[in-house]
Amino acid sequence: MTKTMRSFELKIAATFFAAALVCLPQFSRAAALPPGAGAQAQSQDPASSAAAAKLDKKQFRDVHVTVDNGVATLTGAVDLFEYKADAAKSVLHAKGVTAVRNQIEVAGPAIPDQQLQAKLGEKLEYDRVGYGNVFDAIGVGVDNGVVTLTGHAHNYVNRDSALALVATMPGVKDMVDNIEVDPVSPMDDQSRVAVAHAIYSFPTLNKYAADPGMPIRVSVQGGHVELYGMVNTQADKDTAYMRANGVPGIFSVKNYLQVANQPTEKP
Repeated sequence: MTKTMRSFELKIAATFFAAALVCLPQFSRAAALPPGAGAQAQSQDPASSAAAAKLDKKQFRDVHVTVDNGVATLTGAVDLFEYKADAAKSVLHAKGVTAVRNQIEVAGPAIPDQQLQAKLGEKLEYDRVGYGNVFDAIGVGVDNGVVTLTGHAHNYVNRDSALALVATMPGVKDMVDNIEVDPVSPMDDQSRVAVAHAIYSFPTLNKYAADPGMPIRVSVQGGHVELYGMVNTQADKDTAYMRANGVPGIFSVKNYLQVANQPTEKP
């Protein structure tokens, strides 16, 4: 009887000792965490963790994200508008995120609107030279650092190139894309080339092909032509209109060409 009791006591002691060993790592880990850290780790949901992981880059060091019911809210600041847009795109791909509320501020240098507009206008003039830029007519306006792009691009590649150019320009706080992309049409493609040839082959107008950033621009939508750009004289403006209007298959021509040193006419 004594041996039996002794054996039973040893088994109980062994059981308690094993249980203590199992629990020991948990107590050790808990002791190693700083006060409150365990609660924070448990309260952060997987979507927030996934969204934060997408922002683990140098340009997003001052950006913060919270996720509530699948909607990620971005706050903080970045140096370029490009980074603001990239942050939203990155977080939208995080698991558990279905929408993004982008409240990031662009905290780069403050550039006067007129100066910023002039810089952007010059950049856009020479964008996509050699890739059909003569068929683009993209306008730019700036108000308190907010850039609005208008006009026409003859394809999505040229439009996206213009958007990227603006997004990477220091001083741009936000961007509004109102560029219209011309519809895909083999007939319009033929008309573009025919109108450009009719204009640039004329002796008094071929000088406008000398500077690839300052051409007479030809925009075509469904057989309707619009002319943009800057010419030296009223006679050149009128001649370009007549040459475009004489191309077979053209339904109408709107002449938005500006004459140097004359008040700007809005389309």
